[in-house]
Amino acid sequence: MTATDPSMTALANSWSALSLLHGRIENRIESALQSGHELSVREYSLLDVLNRQHDGEGGHLQMRQVADAVVLSQSATTRLVTRLEDRGLLARYLCPTDRRGIYTDVTAAGRNLLEEARPTHNAALREALDEAAAEPVLAPLVDAIRQLQDGDRTDTAGARRDADGGRPRGDVLRAQTCRNNG
Repeated sequence: MTATDPSMTALANSWSALSLLHGRIENRIESALQSGHELSVREYSLLDVLNRQHDGEGGHLQMRQVADAVVLSQSATTRLVTRLEDRGLLARYLCPTDRRGIYTDVTAAGRNLLEEARPTHNAALREALDEAAAEPVLAPLVDAIRQLQDGDRTDTAGARRDADGGRPRGDVLRAQTCRNNG
């Protein structure tokens, strides 16, 4: 295989297109969330992931699971949680059944901000995808995303998804059981 191998060049070009699409979407959403709600994309994602956990069996995520879900290192996730906790949007507590477990919940203020920001996030996402669909190199990726969206409206068992197309509330990763006594 040489540096000009057509299959590798095509693969690199495809990866570049995917990276370009991701960057444009993230920039559009970041700008909209910052100006409208003083939230970053990462902050929104963290609030969204934590809001989807629940107080039942398999309901709470460990920090490493949260880090994986928001695509950050554990240390960066901890710093992000601390910033949002300082703003009153998140609260941490020890799991009463496992004192080694520290869990994080979205506060009422965090849920309110998330619900206010969700339409902004979704509109910015739609706008970014619509713009990208007009570009020949990005259009196939946008089509693939839209096909995934159409296929994800119901899961294999036929259960309805959240209104924003996310997972059903009880299916957030493989969460840990722990009830918040506060």
